[in-house]
Amino acid sequence: MLIVVALGGNALLKRGEPMTVDMQRANIHGAAKALATLIDAGHTIVITHGNGPQIGLLALQAAAGPKDGLYPLDILGAETDGMIGYMIEQELRNALPKSALLATLLTQIRVDEDDPAFGTPTKPIGPVYDKVTADQIRQEHGWTFAIDGSKWRRVVASPEPIEILELDVIAMLVDHGVIVICVGGGGVPVVSRGEGNLAGIEAVIDKDRASALLAERLGAEMLLLLTDVDAVYTDFGHPSAKAISSVSVSALAAKSFAAGSMAPKVEAATKFVNMPGKRAAIGRLEDALAIVNGDAGTLIDAGEGGIQFRG
Repeated sequence: MLIVVALGGNALLKRGEPMTVDMQRANIHGAAKALATLIDAGHTIVITHGNGPQIGLLALQAAAGPKDGLYPLDILGAETDGMIGYMIEQELRNALPKSALLATLLTQIRVDEDDPAFGTPTKPIGPVYDKVTADQIRQEHGWTFAIDGSKWRRVVASPEPIEILELDVIAMLVDHGVIVICVGGGGVPVVSRGEGNLAGIEAVIDKDRASALLAERLGAEMLLLLTDVDAVYTDFGHPSAKAISSVSVSALAAKSFAAGSMAPKVEAATKFVNMPGKRAAIGRLEDALAIVNGDAGTLIDAGEGGIQFRG
């Protein structure tokens, strides 16, 4: 089965962990082991990944330097794609037979310059802060912050992905048996201006929405969205919370989820499974194979059924 596997930024660097190379390397080592179980089980996978914590850190580092060294988010996104893709590819190569073929591909995603998302930032990036620190940074840099749990986090524009410019290259590599790591951080956001010329734009595309578009265009049979939470929950964060084992699109429509975190995953999964013969699931990275087998996580289908709870 061809599966597009989307690794959440918080699965590769868990909330509250120091953003060091060693910590990220350790988490990616664990991710590679989980991905290897899918490959060993005979599945063909295409890997995408988030970059929220990493691009936020790079933005902070750039802001602390000289003013003429301040890079826009599309450039910072490309930097994180190379860094994270390199580590995923290396760790996965170490976890697989030496004959395995892997490639990391920098991916440009076209968005609409007039997308209303540019007026309403929702995509969280970087570390979390207490309110006092967030207010200080807001005053210094003019950044927008939103509450994330009990903390505050920077949010940026997250336009809808329209076109994956390297799609044909990705498809060619997959057809030749290459395990492709692509659409990192949702892809590098670009717009088309005058005579079709491309230009980067200040935004971070949601990785889950871009992954759903990739899965659709590649003809994948499953979209697997992996994060640091074991399933989709009703009443998440409250004593009444319950883990969902399976749910229909119609039942999901009656629920609400946090913008910038679980909501994009649910939206991406819903959009994908509305096409005939498609499956989507959300769950914890280390449970990847169990999720595909229906033994963990949350399976989303296009039927008219209700919600089944786990346990």
